[in-house]
Amino acid sequence: MKYIFLLLIVSYQATSFAQKIPNPEKYGKTITAADLKKHLYIIASKEMEGRETGMPGERKAAAYIENEFRRIGLQPANKGNFHMFYNIYQDSLINAGFEVNGEAFQLDKDFNVNIGNNIDGILRFNELIYAGNQSLDSLRKMNLAGKLVMVHRSAGNAFSSVLTNKGVAGIIYIAPDFPKAKPAIRKGNHVNNIYKRVVAPQQYIVSESVARKILKDQFTSLTENTSTVATISTKVAVETRKIQRAIPTSNVLGMIEGTDLKDQYLFITAHHDHIGMRDTIINYGADDDGSGTVSVIELAEAFARAKAEGKGPRRTVVFMTVSGEEKGLWGSEYYGNNPVFPLAQTTANLNIDMIGRIDPKRALSDSLNYVYVVGDDKLSSELRPISESVNKKYTKLGLDYKFNDPNDPMRIYFRSDHYNFAKHGVPIIFYFNGTHADYHRPTDTPDKINYTLMAKRAQFVFYTAWEMANRNNMISRDIPMDASLVR
Repeated sequence: MKYIFLLLIVSYQATSFAQKIPNPEKYGKTITAADLKKHLYIIASKEMEGRETGMPGERKAAAYIENEFRRIGLQPANKGNFHMFYNIYQDSLINAGFEVNGEAFQLDKDFNVNIGNNIDGILRFNELIYAGNQSLDSLRKMNLAGKLVMVHRSAGNAFSSVLTNKGVAGIIYIAPDFPKAKPAIRKGNHVNNIYKRVVAPQQYIVSESVARKILKDQFTSLTENTSTVATISTKVAVETRKIQRAIPTSNVLGMIEGTDLKDQYLFITAHHDHIGMRDTIINYGADDDGSGTVSVIELAEAFARAKAEGKGPRRTVVFMTVSGEEKGLWGSEYYGNNPVFPLAQTTANLNIDMIGRIDPKRALSDSLNYVYVVGDDKLSSELRPISESVNKKYTKLGLDYKFNDPNDPMRIYFRSDHYNFAKHGVPIIFYFNGTHADYHRPTDTPDKINYTLMAKRAQFVFYTAWEMANRNNMISRDIPMDASLVR
């Protein structure tokens, strides 16, 4: 009897540790074309103004996502907050000056400045180096540290790169398009980091008439000899006056706490930002990435319904929409550098970026029943078997691995938010429909979405997430990280 009793205990323990995963189909079917369409016509509406990071439309989108997470019943996932705030920065030009031997010139009429590059202040030089278009080899041999160098803008980026590496203090570019027909833009690009390792050369663009004032009677001989390098004795003062504004933006995080494996985490992500407006023209961003954003909302609701019926996930599932993707993966980079939950305990990231359209370049018979699956061949040998098994069982999509090609010219693996999980060793799968003629254009509107196909793709992500959230073990990390995949 004692032996039989021990066997019963062992049997019970084995059963408890190898739990049967509940059938997810009831919950997967709640992800419908109608619900996705309802959300997307809001996320990609005129009121959202193209959702440029830090701008009012993006903040409205973030507020909408938060409200949906609250309605669904998610818990705030950032220490009691649904938002993970971070700042981006933008410079605004107040004034600028350019003076040669005491003669002042006019902004827009005679010169312009590089707003984002230049620091706030004034620099004065008593000489400069003029370099012709064919003088790059000579410049490479010179000590240019702290110098002011003048070149023709037509010389291109090669000069800028060499001069920057040589530590010049300033670069003056001679350009033909003066005076300006309308004032140049007074606001710089957004940046996410105002701390630099080195101060870049101050950059000014001047008219030919200003160049003549600097070179005087040498202008013709110097500009006709394209290989010349000459030191010019002259007094030049350059000035930039600007202010810098910190602009708050955020990632939105909600979660469903797991049960017996709640200290392990599965992340489902998309980016809710887009490229905003150009003048008054709105870039709606329905496919990119309104489609992923509303899919995250629908996946969250499906998991929440399961939780309410006592079939919640074993692992904690975190639903995160990020801002700043279009600027350079800024929101996911911020999370990766400041994780709320340990990355070592994050089993995987499933990232959705554009799943509402088809790729017109994909000339295969299953064009209305496919999705590109990216990254499932990296970091873990378990990703593809899980993905293919749930697809075979539930959705039967054509899984296209085109963008796993290491020679992919589009470098898709590096271009969405999963990358900032992968570079920290977290296994990822990225879901993507490919680009199309409306990509990053005002014509990426919600009326062009194939909602039936989008729902099927979102359900596929849900079933994959369900398996990963409920299986016994975390996704293995048994494929060494390829150094070429880390930027």
